[in-house]
Parts: sequence; C-alpha cells; structure tokens
Amino acid sequence: MKLAAITGSIGCGKTTLAGLARKLGFVVFDADKWSRRLYFQQDYIHKIAEVFPDVMDNGMVDKKKLRELVFNDNTKLKQLEAISHPFLKEKLKKVINKNRFSDDIFFLDAALLFEAGWDKYCDLIIVADVDYDIQKERVMKRDGISAEAFDKINSVQMKNEDKIALADVVVDTDKPLNLLKAELLCIIDDLSDAF
Repeated sequence: MKLAAITGSIGCGKTTLAGLARKLGFVVFDADKWSRRLYFQQDYIHKIAEVFPDVMDNGMVDKKKLRELVFNDNTKLKQLEAISHPFLKEKLKKVINKNRFSDDIFFLDAALLFEAGWDKYCDLIIVADVDYDIQKERVMKRDGISAEAFDKINSVQMKNEDKIALADVVVDTDKPLNLLKAELLCIIDDLSDAF
C-alpha cells in the first residue's frame, strides 16, 4: 500500500484535488467523513459530554454549538482535537492494516494531517495551496460567511505556509481542472516510479 495524503488549509483546494483523485479511479479516504461519523458513536458522544456538557441536547451533540465554542477558544479546540484524534487515528490504522498487502496507491484527504500526526503514515504528502485572497474569497462564497468569520476560522488552523514546509509536493490550485488533473497524474506517476 502506498498512501498519499492531500492536505491544505480551508479554501486552498484540498477537496478539489481529492475529488480529482477519486475521478481517476483511486480510493480516497475522507477524514472529514470519518469525523462526521464519530457523532453517531456512543463512546465518542460520552467523551464530548464529559468535556463540553453545554453542547449536549437530549443525549446528542449540538454540532453548531460545539463549532461556535471551539472556534472562539483555541484551548477548547485543542481539547476537542485531543478527544477526536485518537478515534480517527484508530480508524486510519485499521484502513492501513486492511490494505497493507495491496500494491495500489490510496489517498488520504485530511485537513488536519499534521495536527493529528498522521504524516508519519504517509508515503507522499501533497499540500494544496492558493493565494490568500483567493482562499478567503472561495471560503466566503462557498460557506456564505463574512470576512471576519473566515479570519476567525483561519486563525485557529495551522498556517498553510507551515504545511508547505512539511510537504513533498505543493500544488497551486488556482488553475483550470484539466491542468490540475494533469499535474496530479504526474505526481501519481512519480509516486508509482518511486516504489
């Protein structure tokens, strides 16, 4: 198994690259989907209730309240990550173990790759990047949020410059999809040749 991670800050094009890999026929493990599924696991819900009792509603996590809480307090964000990352790491390890004898290339779509310490499991790390103004405009348009809301979200995330410093490959996503696809195919060919 060869595992290539695609990461990048909000609005930098990570999801677009992962979508292209999927369209090319590759299996893409989506860490955001894994995170969303945690809210249906009782052991995870119980841990959230212990640490953040104010976000609970009839035994379920009010995700909107939780999001507002953690994006307004970096300490609380770190507490949430300390709860979620072990659950997600366990999922990643199961996926790696299940596919360990495969010769295929798999992709991991993970915004918090470095924060979770998952980079050590990857054979290649691709960071999606784009000019800051384009990044901000994309997120504001996509999510229907204000510039202030974007700045708040962006301020609690690892800076893309820091991710780039840890990357094997950086892809500027400010280009047409056909060019992004061609660039991704070159990266995949290089990865295949390296093994």
